[in-house]
Amino acid sequence: MSSKKLVIVGPTSSGKSDLAIELSGNSFEIISADSVQVYRYMNIGSGKPAAADLGKVKHYLVDIVDPDYRFTAGDFCIYAEAACRNIINNKKIPLFAGGTGLYIDSFFKGLSDIPDIPLHVREELILEMNERGPEELYAELLMADPVFAARIHVNDRQRLLRGLQVLRGTGRPISDYYRGNKNEFSDDTLFIGLCRERDDTVRSIDSRVDSMIRAGFVDEVRDLRRMGYSSELNSMKSIGYLEINEFIDGKRDMASTIELIKMNTRQYAKKQMTWFKRNAQINWFNPCEREKIKNKINNWLNIN
Repeated sequence: MSSKKLVIVGPTSSGKSDLAIELSGNSFEIISADSVQVYRYMNIGSGKPAAADLGKVKHYLVDIVDPDYRFTAGDFCIYAEAACRNIINNKKIPLFAGGTGLYIDSFFKGLSDIPDIPLHVREELILEMNERGPEELYAELLMADPVFAARIHVNDRQRLLRGLQVLRGTGRPISDYYRGNKNEFSDDTLFIGLCRERDDTVRSIDSRVDSMIRAGFVDEVRDLRRMGYSSELNSMKSIGYLEINEFIDGKRDMASTIELIKMNTRQYAKKQMTWFKRNAQINWFNPCEREKIKNKINNWLNIN
């Protein structure tokens, strides 16, 4: 697919979605590259755009699967390719906006050819996870594959299990397969990265978490559980949802839960930046530099 594509990336709370909506106008339609916004009913904790914004600009890959579906990077590539075709047919340009680096890299660089792993390897790991806990398994992964371990959170059980599953099933770290991606970013894709100063990032994250709590985040998680969506689902172990589930289960009080969400979100934002900094094609801006960003995009549109 050779058409132009605009990509806006950055850590959580950097304002990617707001900028994407602001830029869209008559030129773009938005493809969400967020691993939680794909799930229905998970609105507050995922920072999903408001209904008015979703109605204002066409969004793809938002509210497309239920929380009990295990959505993967492969799924993202399939849905995103279809979305690009639709957008191009609409005579517009795909605008990818999100912070899930694995999704962005998988689509633009290609998925790795990882061999099929025997099912028993995963089953054994799940048993170990339940017995030993994610911290011990993460320590094992960190020793064997520090490159991949640095990209994930200790509580990201799906990717933790995947990393160890590939390691034990093939004898090779999963990061070796990622380095073997066959495709390259196309020349007609413009990458914009948003990054605030550290103190501003901390304030933005703290403010966002406080706003989510005031907006009814706890009730959202309670509603999900009443609908039958278990706290053990991968979707329910996303940052924010995991901690709220633990609060509901009586593991800590509300004040400690809020502080833990803020801390884990800050750590995740740091990992996101580490991931994106590997892509030399990203043009970095402070989110406040709106005119510079728009000039960069307009020049790119005119040249291409």
